[in-house]
Amino acid sequence: MSKRVVLAMSGGVDSSVSAYILKNAGYEVIGLFMRSGTAEMNDADACATGGSALPVIAAQSHKQGCCSATDAADARRVADSLDIPFHALNFKDAFGRIKDYFADEYLAGRTPNPCVMCNNWLKFGKLWDFARKVGADKIASGHYARIMSARGETRPALVRGVDADKDQSYVLFGLDRDLLEHVLFPVGEYDKEEIRDMARKAGLRVADKPDSQEICFVPDQDYAGFIRRYRPNVHTDGELVDTAGNVVGRHPGYEHFTIGQRRGLGVAFGAPRYVVAVRPQTRQVVIGTRDELARTELSADRLNWLADDIPHKFECAVKIRYLHAATKAEVELLDGGTCRVRFADAQFGVAAGQAVVFYDGERVLGGGWIC
Repeated sequence: MSKRVVLAMSGGVDSSVSAYILKNAGYEVIGLFMRSGTAEMNDADACATGGSALPVIAAQSHKQGCCSATDAADARRVADSLDIPFHALNFKDAFGRIKDYFADEYLAGRTPNPCVMCNNWLKFGKLWDFARKVGADKIASGHYARIMSARGETRPALVRGVDADKDQSYVLFGLDRDLLEHVLFPVGEYDKEEIRDMARKAGLRVADKPDSQEICFVPDQDYAGFIRRYRPNVHTDGELVDTAGNVVGRHPGYEHFTIGQRRGLGVAFGAPRYVVAVRPQTRQVVIGTRDELARTELSADRLNWLADDIPHKFECAVKIRYLHAATKAEVELLDGGTCRVRFADAQFGVAAGQAVVFYDGERVLGGGWIC
């Protein structure tokens, strides 16, 4: 079997150490940096080839947008230091699809999760396409998760990363299950400090580089500003109302708000108030108390399963957003590829458009999208 692996390199410490681990494990590593722009770059910037020669596939660059020139340079330097081939490819169209999804979800009154969609459509979909073009049987990334064999099943399981504080299994639930046998997560067996120590010992300049906390195409974290620029002709301003329908104020655009939000409401109340609903049809944002925010169940669709023989009804732990602590729930499968989730304890901030992910202990059973 081929020991050639294509690794998504972001210029950060996690993917850089992934390259180091894989090379030391005997893999022939090919680094791939995913760009979103269109500006041309020269061949030296496009591909640093240390090792066997490989085809350069449509290598292009950009000076702005989702993956910065600094990140690209950091990734290339790591590849150079490890003497591995490196490609920087233009995925403008794929990133455009993610931007469309992000804007459309907010304008539909939902809370999008572009990181999950990016993993499904771009990081692993396009990565696997590229891998097959260069004769690789494996793809890899710097995600904190693990792929492990599953007892009684022929295909492997997706499992939480060892570092509970950095675990990223939630954003990986949407991967094609048939792809899991081709995926490697080299840092998933370590905690973050071990990874930084490994980078220092390997002499990688990114050892102390801060983790990115941004959505890559919204580097200033101004989601509303991005949507105004991306969909300039859509009007989203309207009324702030309470749960009884009383108008309590106005807002500049409902894309500023998400379910569970407490700050930035623009109206003062005598007690804490939260966003409990966003109504795009009337452009209203509904404000309520914490009790009015509580949910005992949710519905989800577009389910993706990563385990065999999912029963019609089962108990598990669920996460309703990335930083949510998993909570006990009962999941019931319904017609049309949907499910109902009933929480053991009421949950706050259940937002349509976010992912709900199901866990059996450390294993990801699958997940879906909150309706």
